[in-house]
Amino acid sequence: MSPHRMETPQGFFARAKRLLIGNPKDFSDTSLFHKISLIPFLAWIGLGADGLSSSSYGPEEAFKTLQEHTYLAIPIALMMGFTVFIISAAYRRIIEEFPHGGGGYVVASKLLGHKAGVVSGCALIVDYILTITVSVAAAGDALFSFLPMEWHVLKMPVEIFLILFLTVLNIRGAKESVIVLAPIFIVFLVTHTLGILGGIFWHVSEFSHISAQVSEGFHGGLSTLGFGALFLLFIHAYSMGGGTYTGIEAVSNGLPIMREPKVKTGKRTMVYMAVSLAFTAAGLLFCYLLWGINAVEGKTMNAVLFEKMAEHLPFGSAIVIITLLSEGLLLVVAAQAGFIDGPRVLANMAVDSWFPRRFAALSERLTTGNGIVIMGVTSLLALLYTRGDVGALVVMYSINVFLTFSLSIFGMLKSYIKEKKPRRRSGILIFSAGFVLCATILVITVMEKFLEGGWITLLVTAGLVLMCFMIRSHYHSVAKKLRQLQVDVNELRAEIPAPIQSKKVRTAAILVAGYGGLGLQTLKSILDNFPGVYQRFVFISIGVIDSGVFKGEEEIHRLESETIKMLSKYVVLMKGLGVEAEYRHAIGTEIVQEGFYVCSEIARENPGTTFFTGKVVFENEQWFDKILHNETAITLQKRLQLAGLTMVVLPANVH
Repeated sequence: MSPHRMETPQGFFARAKRLLIGNPKDFSDTSLFHKISLIPFLAWIGLGADGLSSSSYGPEEAFKTLQEHTYLAIPIALMMGFTVFIISAAYRRIIEEFPHGGGGYVVASKLLGHKAGVVSGCALIVDYILTITVSVAAAGDALFSFLPMEWHVLKMPVEIFLILFLTVLNIRGAKESVIVLAPIFIVFLVTHTLGILGGIFWHVSEFSHISAQVSEGFHGGLSTLGFGALFLLFIHAYSMGGGTYTGIEAVSNGLPIMREPKVKTGKRTMVYMAVSLAFTAAGLLFCYLLWGINAVEGKTMNAVLFEKMAEHLPFGSAIVIITLLSEGLLLVVAAQAGFIDGPRVLANMAVDSWFPRRFAALSERLTTGNGIVIMGVTSLLALLYTRGDVGALVVMYSINVFLTFSLSIFGMLKSYIKEKKPRRRSGILIFSAGFVLCATILVITVMEKFLEGGWITLLVTAGLVLMCFMIRSHYHSVAKKLRQLQVDVNELRAEIPAPIQSKKVRTAAILVAGYGGLGLQTLKSILDNFPGVYQRFVFISIGVIDSGVFKGEEEIHRLESETIKMLSKYVVLMKGLGVEAEYRHAIGTEIVQEGFYVCSEIARENPGTTFFTGKVVFENEQWFDKILHNETAITLQKRLQLAGLTMVVLPANVH
């Protein structure tokens, strides 16, 4: 494997980029995967924070829906805890089944077919965009809860800054971003655990009185509303608190960045998240009831709760500020799930040709940089569109979360029913319960909130699905046409003329991506257009490490082996034609950069070498062709020309 080479940045902007993003990662470092992977605790912070932070708005939405029927908070709290454990148990099984990452796209694609997979994948992408938006918007609400109302004009600018800050931080790398934010997570955990336990124990002596009030309220509700209406109110409030469970899927989707053994790490992370989320969400809901909390304009219900609990404590104001500050900042940490998992879903779908393939590319920091930027920009647009309204965002957010949950869990249920898997009965029970709960929340949320923002989520997701099918159709059409470019080897043999007599052996270096198609067409064009000029051929290929390959050191070795095997075919072909030939290769994340280094080395060894590559040319080029197909050939040609080297780009016309 060729070593990763570093470039010394030149100019102000290059130096600023290095300062913000950091130096390139050296993928030839054998300990790299260990260094950038997350242990269970860090994975709990980076991915589990999304689930834990949802306790800042999920229980509040459920409690508000109850209005005067707050006595239902106790069964809803119990149901919340039960739901968290059922969904997390289902996703622990998914982690076992999909050890390389069991996100909704992968699960639905394999178990329900590619159409369901695309729906699930698009729902996840919208979900992760809104994960960032709702987390940052809720963070703004929490942070400004203890500030004067006249300061609230600064809330939107602060939220915009936070999204931009997280975008840059994640381009640097997932582990770096998690470590920076770890102290916030710990402070949140400590303050909220102590707050909930303190809030409950404060009222221990009144439990019998509160129990009587709840019983009285329940019987009163039955007599005034009837069992049916009371049950519907309960289901409605339970569903409106669906935002509580929205971060659970992030852990299974984030397996690729976890420390080996990944399955064990992922399952342990899921347990950490399930226990912390169930305790926090149910505990806060119970405390709202115990302390008689009501909504106050400009404040979250958690702010009202902690202010009321700290009224008679020494340094009470300071405790409230630290608690709310940790809550607000944890919501910022929760946005990490969107930046970590959203680009990963994009990359997985790009590898399968549902999205432009550039989204599968890794940056020099070994992050899916293009996807991170897209997530940042679109979440910023969602923030501006909704003006940071958490209530509207939670509705938009929850719909796609439970659509993905329902598809993934149904796929697993179908699989367990059809196949004889270990612990089959318990699996069927878990997935059946999980599907009923998730499908119920999905249906009720869509019905209740369709006109309050739900339609936007469904419309955007449907539009994204349609776009995916159009993109894949385009790629398949181009691939079919490229296969028609096959060149008969006998044609090449007939076109090998006698070499031009010269004391100097001239070299043609050809950059190829694979054997056949465009590569052979480029070779044929050289022989047609420069008969007898070149006596020696060098075939060059760059093995691209994208998100589909970057799963472990063995995958990189496999990529290098396949690249060498492909290049060897060209060498064997040319030697069979009686022409001197060899190959050169490199492995990297950036074709242009690695290609430039290899070409420069060849030019130093063989002055006067002419470099060639092929480029697909569309007869009726559309605006989207430049988005779906990179401009690698032209970019590399310009780079080599600036270095004084000659490169010829030969067209391959695709009709």
